[in-house]
Amino acid sequence: MITTALEADNHTETAYFVLLGFQTGPAFQLVLFSVFLATYLLTLLENLLIIMAIFSDGQLHKPMYFFLSHLSFLEMWYVTVISPKMLADFLSGDKSISFNGCMTQLYFFVTFVCTEYILLSIMAFDRYVAICNPLRYPVIVTHQLCGTLAGGCWSCGLVTAMIKMVFIARLHYCGVPHINHYFCDISPLLNVSCDDSSQAELVDFFLALVVIAVPLCVVVASYAAILITILKIPSAQGRRKAFSTCASHLMVVILFYSTTLFTYARPKLMYAYNSNKVVSVLYTVIVPLLNPIIYCLRNREVKEALRKTIFCNRSVAH
Repeated sequence: MITTALEADNHTETAYFVLLGFQTGPAFQLVLFSVFLATYLLTLLENLLIIMAIFSDGQLHKPMYFFLSHLSFLEMWYVTVISPKMLADFLSGDKSISFNGCMTQLYFFVTFVCTEYILLSIMAFDRYVAICNPLRYPVIVTHQLCGTLAGGCWSCGLVTAMIKMVFIARLHYCGVPHINHYFCDISPLLNVSCDDSSQAELVDFFLALVVIAVPLCVVVASYAAILITILKIPSAQGRRKAFSTCASHLMVVILFYSTTLFTYARPKLMYAYNSNKVVSVLYTVIVPLLNPIIYCLRNREVKEALRKTIFCNRSVAH
Protein backbone atom coordinates (compact mmCIF):
# COMPACT_ATOMS: atom_id res chain seq x y z
CA MET A 1 0.00 0.00 0.00
CA ILE A 2 1.27 3.45 -0.90
CA THR A 3 0.27 6.17 1.55
CA THR A 4 -0.57 9.46 -0.09
CA ALA A 5 -0.83 12.41 2.27
CA LEU A 6 -2.19 15.77 1.26
CA GLU A 7 -1.81 18.94 3.27
CA ALA A 8 -4.86 21.21 3.44
CA ASP A 9 -6.03 23.67 6.07
CA ASN A 10 -3.33 22.44 8.46
CA HIS A 11 -4.92 18.96 8.43
CA THR A 12 -3.31 15.78 7.15
CA GLU A 13 -5.88 14.27 4.83
CA THR A 14 -5.85 10.60 4.03
CA ALA A 15 -6.19 9.25 0.52
CA TYR A 16 -7.68 5.96 1.69
CA PHE A 17 -9.33 4.13 4.56
CA VAL A 18 -8.79 0.61 5.91
CA LEU A 19 -11.92 -1.51 6.39
CA LEU A 20 -11.30 -3.88 9.29
CA GLY A 21 -14.17 -6.14 8.22
CA PHE A 22 -14.55 -9.51 9.92
CA GLN A 23 -11.31 -10.16 11.77
CA THR A 24 -10.88 -13.93 11.72
CA GLY A 25 -8.27 -16.48 10.71
CA PRO A 26 -7.45 -17.10 6.99
CA ALA A 27 -9.34 -20.41 6.91
CA PHE A 28 -12.55 -18.86 8.22
CA GLN A 29 -12.12 -15.95 5.79
CA LEU A 30 -12.43 -18.49 2.95
CA VAL A 31 -15.56 -19.95 4.55
CA LEU A 32 -17.09 -16.47 4.83
CA PHE A 33 -16.12 -15.72 1.23
CA SER A 34 -17.90 -18.85 0.00
CA VAL A 35 -21.04 -18.18 2.05
CA PHE A 36 -21.34 -14.51 1.09
CA LEU A 37 -20.54 -15.19 -2.57
CA ALA A 38 -23.30 -17.81 -2.77
CA THR A 39 -25.70 -15.45 -0.98
CA TYR A 40 -24.84 -12.55 -3.30
CA LEU A 41 -25.27 -14.58 -6.50
CA LEU A 42 -28.52 -16.13 -5.25
CA THR A 43 -29.89 -12.68 -4.34
CA LEU A 44 -29.12 -11.38 -7.83
CA LEU A 45 -30.71 -14.43 -9.44
CA GLU A 46 -33.88 -14.28 -7.32
CA ASN A 47 -34.51 -10.60 -7.96
CA LEU A 48 -33.69 -10.90 -11.66
CA LEU A 49 -36.21 -13.74 -12.01
CA ILE A 50 -38.90 -11.70 -10.28
CA ILE A 51 -38.29 -8.74 -12.63
CA MET A 52 -38.41 -11.03 -15.67
CA ALA A 53 -41.59 -12.72 -14.42
CA ILE A 54 -43.36 -9.40 -13.82
CA PHE A 55 -42.49 -7.98 -17.22
CA SER A 56 -43.27 -11.18 -19.15
CA ASP A 57 -46.58 -12.09 -17.49
CA GLY A 58 -49.52 -9.84 -18.40
CA GLN A 59 -51.40 -10.82 -15.25
CA LEU A 60 -48.72 -9.12 -13.16
CA HIS A 61 -49.00 -5.79 -14.95
CA LYS A 62 -50.60 -4.23 -11.89
CA PRO A 63 -49.44 -1.41 -9.57
CA MET A 64 -48.57 -3.86 -6.78
CA TYR A 65 -46.15 -5.76 -9.01
CA PHE A 66 -44.87 -2.60 -10.68
CA PHE A 67 -43.60 -1.47 -7.27
CA LEU A 68 -42.32 -4.98 -6.54
CA SER A 69 -40.20 -4.87 -9.71
CA HIS A 70 -38.71 -1.58 -8.50
CA LEU A 71 -37.97 -3.18 -5.13
CA SER A 72 -36.20 -6.11 -6.80
CA PHE A 73 -34.21 -3.79 -9.09
CA LEU A 74 -33.25 -1.65 -6.09
CA GLU A 75 -32.08 -4.61 -4.03
CA MET A 76 -29.91 -5.96 -6.84
CA TRP A 77 -27.93 -2.70 -6.75
CA TYR A 78 -28.24 -2.42 -2.98
CA VAL A 79 -26.24 -5.63 -2.45
CA THR A 80 -23.89 -4.87 -5.36
CA VAL A 81 -22.71 -1.66 -3.68
CA ILE A 82 -21.40 -3.66 -0.71
CA SER A 83 -20.80 -7.32 -1.60
CA PRO A 84 -18.03 -7.19 -4.30
CA LYS A 85 -15.68 -5.12 -2.12
CA MET A 86 -16.48 -7.26 0.93
CA LEU A 87 -15.79 -10.45 -1.05
CA ALA A 88 -12.48 -9.06 -2.35
CA ASP A 89 -11.40 -8.20 1.20
CA PHE A 90 -11.95 -11.80 2.30
CA LEU A 91 -9.30 -12.93 -0.19
CA SER A 92 -6.88 -10.03 0.11
CA GLY A 93 -4.63 -8.81 2.87
CA ASP A 94 -5.06 -5.28 1.56
CA LYS A 95 -8.41 -4.10 2.92
CA SER A 96 -7.92 -0.48 1.92
CA ILE A 97 -10.47 1.58 0.01
CA SER A 98 -9.72 4.93 -1.58
CA PHE A 99 -11.35 8.10 -0.26
CA ASN A 100 -13.33 8.53 -3.49
CA GLY A 101 -14.26 4.85 -3.51
CA CYS A 102 -15.47 5.05 0.08
CA MET A 103 -17.55 8.17 -0.57
CA THR A 104 -19.02 6.64 -3.72
CA GLN A 105 -19.97 3.45 -1.89
CA LEU A 106 -21.52 5.48 0.94
CA TYR A 107 -23.47 7.71 -1.47
CA PHE A 108 -25.11 4.84 -3.32
CA PHE A 109 -25.72 2.83 -0.16
CA VAL A 110 -27.53 5.76 1.49
CA THR A 111 -29.45 6.36 -1.75
CA PHE A 112 -30.72 2.78 -1.88
CA VAL A 113 -31.55 2.60 1.85
CA CYS A 114 -33.54 5.86 1.75
CA THR A 115 -35.26 4.81 -1.48
CA GLU A 116 -36.27 1.47 0.04
CA TYR A 117 -37.79 3.14 3.11
CA ILE A 118 -39.96 5.33 0.89
CA LEU A 119 -40.76 2.58 -1.61
CA LEU A 120 -42.01 0.24 1.13
CA SER A 121 -44.30 2.99 2.43
CA ILE A 122 -45.67 3.54 -1.09
CA MET A 123 -46.34 -0.18 -1.38
CA ALA A 124 -48.18 -0.04 1.97
CA PHE A 125 -50.32 2.84 0.66
CA ASP A 126 -51.07 0.78 -2.47
CA ARG A 127 -52.29 -2.13 -0.31
CA TYR A 128 -54.36 0.28 1.80
CA VAL A 129 -56.22 1.59 -1.25
CA ALA A 130 -56.66 -1.94 -2.68
CA ILE A 131 -58.22 -3.31 0.52
CA CYS A 132 -59.97 -0.28 2.02
CA ASN A 133 -61.20 1.29 -1.25
CA PRO A 134 -61.32 -1.61 -3.74
CA LEU A 135 -63.97 -0.04 -6.03
CA ARG A 136 -62.00 3.20 -6.40
CA TYR A 137 -58.60 1.47 -6.65
CA PRO A 138 -58.33 1.67 -10.50
CA VAL A 139 -59.26 5.36 -10.39
CA ILE A 140 -56.87 6.30 -7.56
CA VAL A 141 -53.83 4.15 -8.34
CA THR A 142 -53.37 4.96 -12.02
CA HIS A 143 -50.32 4.20 -14.18
CA GLN A 144 -49.45 7.90 -14.09
CA LEU A 145 -49.56 7.98 -10.29
CA CYS A 146 -47.42 4.84 -10.07
CA GLY A 147 -44.78 6.37 -12.35
CA THR A 148 -44.80 9.61 -10.37
CA LEU A 149 -44.51 7.83 -7.01
CA ALA A 150 -41.68 5.59 -8.25
CA GLY A 151 -39.80 8.55 -9.74
CA GLY A 152 -40.32 10.60 -6.58
CA CYS A 153 -39.12 7.70 -4.48
CA TRP A 154 -35.79 7.42 -6.36
CA SER A 155 -35.39 11.22 -6.46
CA CYS A 156 -35.83 11.51 -2.68
CA GLY A 157 -33.19 8.83 -2.13
CA LEU A 158 -30.68 10.54 -4.45
CA VAL A 159 -31.25 14.02 -2.99
CA THR A 160 -31.12 12.83 0.64
CA ALA A 161 -27.84 11.00 0.01
CA MET A 162 -26.38 14.05 -1.74
CA ILE A 163 -27.18 16.36 1.20
CA LYS A 164 -25.63 13.91 3.67
CA MET A 165 -22.52 13.55 1.51
CA VAL A 166 -21.97 17.33 1.39
CA PHE A 167 -21.45 17.33 5.16
CA ILE A 168 -19.58 14.02 5.49
CA ALA A 169 -17.15 14.31 2.57
CA ARG A 170 -15.84 17.69 3.73
CA LEU A 171 -14.76 16.34 7.12
CA HIS A 172 -11.06 15.67 7.63
CA TYR A 173 -9.90 12.11 8.23
CA CYS A 174 -6.36 12.20 9.59
CA GLY A 175 -3.68 9.67 8.76
CA VAL A 176 -4.93 6.24 7.72
CA PRO A 177 -8.27 5.73 9.52
CA HIS A 178 -9.24 2.17 10.36
CA ILE A 179 -13.01 1.75 9.99
CA ASN A 180 -14.44 -0.97 12.20
CA HIS A 181 -16.88 -2.16 9.55
CA TYR A 182 -16.98 -4.10 6.27
CA PHE A 183 -18.24 -1.16 4.19
CA CYS A 184 -18.30 2.63 4.37
CA ASP A 185 -21.27 3.65 6.49
CA ILE A 186 -22.06 7.03 8.04
CA SER A 187 -21.50 6.35 11.75
CA PRO A 188 -18.20 4.45 11.33
CA LEU A 189 -16.89 7.34 9.22
CA LEU A 190 -17.98 9.94 11.78
CA ASN A 191 -16.16 7.91 14.45
CA VAL A 192 -12.79 8.22 12.68
CA SER A 193 -13.07 11.89 11.69
CA CYS A 194 -10.56 14.20 13.38
CA ASP A 195 -12.92 17.17 12.95
CA ASP A 196 -15.89 18.20 15.04
CA SER A 197 -18.59 16.11 13.35
CA SER A 198 -21.53 17.47 15.35
CA GLN A 199 -22.95 19.39 12.38
CA ALA A 200 -22.76 16.34 10.12
CA GLU A 201 -24.36 14.23 12.87
CA LEU A 202 -27.19 16.74 13.26
CA VAL A 203 -27.91 16.79 9.51
CA ASP A 204 -27.73 13.00 9.37
CA PHE A 205 -30.11 12.70 12.34
CA PHE A 206 -32.64 15.17 10.90
CA LEU A 207 -32.67 13.57 7.44
CA ALA A 208 -32.85 10.07 8.95
CA LEU A 209 -35.79 11.22 11.06
CA VAL A 210 -37.62 12.46 7.96
CA VAL A 211 -36.73 9.53 5.70
CA ILE A 212 -37.45 6.87 8.35
CA ALA A 213 -40.19 8.37 10.53
CA VAL A 214 -42.46 9.72 7.77
CA PRO A 215 -42.54 6.45 5.74
CA LEU A 216 -42.92 4.48 8.99
CA CYS A 217 -45.97 6.58 9.92
CA VAL A 218 -47.44 5.92 6.47
CA VAL A 219 -46.85 2.17 6.90
CA VAL A 220 -48.35 2.07 10.41
CA ALA A 221 -51.38 4.17 9.41
CA SER A 222 -51.95 2.09 6.26
CA TYR A 223 -51.82 -1.24 8.07
CA ALA A 224 -53.94 0.04 10.98
CA ALA A 225 -56.65 0.97 8.46
CA ILE A 226 -56.17 -2.37 6.65
CA LEU A 227 -56.51 -4.31 9.91
CA ILE A 228 -59.72 -2.47 10.84
CA THR A 229 -61.16 -3.15 7.37
CA ILE A 230 -60.20 -6.84 7.47
CA LEU A 231 -61.77 -7.32 10.91
CA LYS A 232 -65.05 -5.95 9.56
CA ILE A 233 -65.22 -8.68 6.89
CA PRO A 234 -67.88 -11.16 8.08
CA SER A 235 -66.45 -14.42 6.70
CA ALA A 236 -63.19 -16.01 7.85
CA GLN A 237 -62.35 -16.94 4.25
CA GLY A 238 -62.80 -13.33 3.17
CA ARG A 239 -60.53 -12.11 5.97
CA ARG A 240 -57.84 -14.64 5.00
CA LYS A 241 -58.05 -13.66 1.34
CA ALA A 242 -57.79 -9.94 2.15
CA PHE A 243 -54.85 -10.47 4.51
CA SER A 244 -53.00 -12.69 2.03
CA THR A 245 -52.78 -9.79 -0.45
CA CYS A 246 -50.62 -7.77 1.96
CA ALA A 247 -48.97 -10.47 4.10
CA SER A 248 -45.81 -10.67 1.96
CA HIS A 249 -45.28 -6.93 1.99
CA LEU A 250 -45.90 -6.72 5.74
CA MET A 251 -43.25 -9.39 6.41
CA VAL A 252 -40.74 -7.55 4.19
CA VAL A 253 -41.49 -4.25 5.97
CA ILE A 254 -41.01 -5.81 9.41
CA LEU A 255 -37.70 -7.41 8.39
CA PHE A 256 -36.22 -4.28 6.81
CA TYR A 257 -37.44 -1.73 9.35
CA SER A 258 -36.58 -3.80 12.43
CA THR A 259 -33.00 -4.56 11.34
CA THR A 260 -32.18 -1.04 10.11
CA LEU A 261 -33.84 0.75 13.02
CA PHE A 262 -31.88 -1.45 15.45
CA THR A 263 -28.69 -0.13 13.86
CA TYR A 264 -29.45 3.48 12.97
CA ALA A 265 -31.56 4.41 16.01
CA ARG A 266 -28.58 3.92 18.32
CA PRO A 267 -25.62 6.21 19.08
CA LYS A 268 -22.66 6.17 16.71
CA LEU A 269 -20.42 4.85 19.51
CA MET A 270 -22.15 1.49 19.11
CA TYR A 271 -20.06 1.04 15.95
CA ALA A 272 -17.04 0.53 18.17
CA TYR A 273 -18.36 -2.95 18.88
CA ASN A 274 -17.95 -5.92 16.53
CA SER A 275 -21.47 -7.18 17.29
CA ASN A 276 -22.87 -4.30 15.26
CA LYS A 277 -21.32 -5.74 12.11
CA VAL A 278 -23.30 -8.94 12.61
CA VAL A 279 -26.52 -6.92 12.83
CA SER A 280 -25.55 -5.03 9.67
CA VAL A 281 -25.24 -8.33 7.80
CA LEU A 282 -28.97 -8.86 8.41
CA TYR A 283 -30.12 -5.87 6.38
CA THR A 284 -27.27 -5.75 3.82
CA VAL A 285 -27.14 -9.47 3.00
CA ILE A 286 -29.88 -11.58 4.58
CA VAL A 287 -32.95 -9.34 4.07
CA PRO A 288 -32.34 -8.84 0.30
CA LEU A 289 -31.95 -12.63 0.03
CA LEU A 290 -35.18 -13.35 1.93
CA ASN A 291 -37.44 -10.74 0.31
CA PRO A 292 -37.88 -12.52 -3.06
CA ILE A 293 -38.42 -15.83 -1.24
CA ILE A 294 -41.13 -14.26 0.94
CA TYR A 295 -42.97 -12.89 -2.09
CA CYS A 296 -42.72 -16.25 -3.86
CA LEU A 297 -43.92 -18.33 -0.92
CA ARG A 298 -46.80 -16.03 0.01
CA ASN A 299 -48.04 -14.98 -3.43
CA ARG A 300 -49.66 -17.46 -5.81
CA GLU A 301 -49.55 -15.11 -8.82
CA VAL A 302 -45.81 -14.52 -8.46
CA LYS A 303 -45.14 -18.25 -8.04
CA GLU A 304 -47.12 -19.05 -11.17
CA ALA A 305 -45.38 -16.33 -13.19
CA LEU A 306 -41.96 -17.52 -12.02
CA ARG A 307 -42.82 -21.08 -12.98
CA LYS A 308 -43.78 -19.93 -16.47
CA THR A 309 -40.64 -17.81 -16.80
CA ILE A 310 -38.27 -20.58 -15.67
CA PHE A 311 -39.85 -23.33 -17.77
CA CYS A 312 -40.15 -21.02 -20.78
CA ASN A 313 -36.45 -20.21 -20.58
CA ARG A 314 -35.63 -23.91 -20.27
CA SER A 315 -37.73 -24.70 -23.34
CA VAL A 316 -35.95 -22.01 -25.36
CA ALA A 317 -32.57 -23.30 -24.21
CA HIS A 318 -33.41 -26.82 -25.36
